[in-house]
Amino acid sequence: MLIPEPRAVAPAEYRRVMGHHPTGVSVVTGMREGAPIGMVVGTFSAVSMDPPLVSFMPTVASGTYALLREANSFCINVLAADQMELCRTMAAPRPDKFDGVPWTLSPFGAPRLAGAVAYVDCVPGQEVPAGDHWITLCRVQAMEIGRETSPLVFFQGGYGEFARAGRADAELHEYLAQYSDFAM
Repeated sequence: MLIPEPRAVAPAEYRRVMGHHPTGVSVVTGMREGAPIGMVVGTFSAVSMDPPLVSFMPTVASGTYALLREANSFCINVLAADQMELCRTMAAPRPDKFDGVPWTLSPFGAPRLAGAVAYVDCVPGQEVPAGDHWITLCRVQAMEIGRETSPLVFFQGGYGEFARAGRADAELHEYLAQYSDFAM
């Protein structure tokens, strides 16, 4: 069987195709020189249960990440569907983005944004270069549910809400959960 030569994938095609995969929306926060820092990511992911590891993937060119990577700890704030305005605020590249945003300091020293679905407190681990992004692996220190509600989801260029699983979806989830490659 002949294997076709790989072809270059244009950035527009990459974005269009990958836009068909929904992603959650989170804000990674930390403290630097006593000031809160935060950035929106759609690349937060579970990595390992033993040891507990998560990752997020900021762009190499991110000025916010250049500051955030100096923090001793991070809090991954999983945004709720009703937090689109907070998402816009945290996405802005400006130093005063925490003004008027309710938050508390986690026991591990990173800002927890009020009203988030979940909080994952972690410390930075390995940072791996990956094209125009970093893969930032983090060791989980603690995690908790903030409130039981639908997360904010990004899909095909827009934000929305995830519909809760029905019976058929719950049966599929139970079936998939039997396999170690299904990370849930």
